[in-house]
Amino acid sequence: MSLRGRFITFEGIDGAGKSTQIAATIDWVRKRGLEVVQSREPGGTPLGEKLRELLLHEPMHLETEALLMFAARREHLAKVIEPALKDGCWVVCDRFSDATFAYQSGGRGLSAEKFRALEAWVHPGLQPDLTFLFDLPPEMAAQRLARGREQADRFESEQRDFFERVRSAYLERAEASAGRIAVINSARDIQAICKDVVKQLEDRFA
Repeated sequence: MSLRGRFITFEGIDGAGKSTQIAATIDWVRKRGLEVVQSREPGGTPLGEKLRELLLHEPMHLETEALLMFAARREHLAKVIEPALKDGCWVVCDRFSDATFAYQSGGRGLSAEKFRALEAWVHPGLQPDLTFLFDLPPEMAAQRLARGREQADRFESEQRDFFERVRSAYLERAEASAGRIAVINSARDIQAICKDVVKQLEDRFA
């Protein structure tokens, strides 16, 4: 392959329902005869998965958290994302730097200046070709999480006001994204959401 692949990411507060739509997107790409790599953040590499366990379960200073997020991301980019895109594969990833902006800056209070410095250092000039932001009220997300998981990690265990800040930061980031981020109302049924996702894919890439 000679053409650079496409990079698609999925974002939203915990419980927003990304998993089903990630599967639908991968199916859409494969039906067009294209190769696709599925991954996630934090994680995506052996080292990244070890850092994920620390990030999800070990208490730590905010700046340590942000640095570990970007350390895992740098490894992910070097070992998975950048090689796949160079080879012409599409990459579909559950979370990327928009999540760090929302959770660490919006939710926890990391300064925007420090976030921008880390983003510019770790992936200068690279942003997803399309990001789906699944938006819904935190109280609805909490109900979904309560039904679906036995034990919450330290992000899922946060209080509602934390998720309100995360949601606001996501929407702020979307407004500043110049159309890169497509906001999807995920308070609806799965079929309606999937229809919107497929329409975005067809409008931009078909």
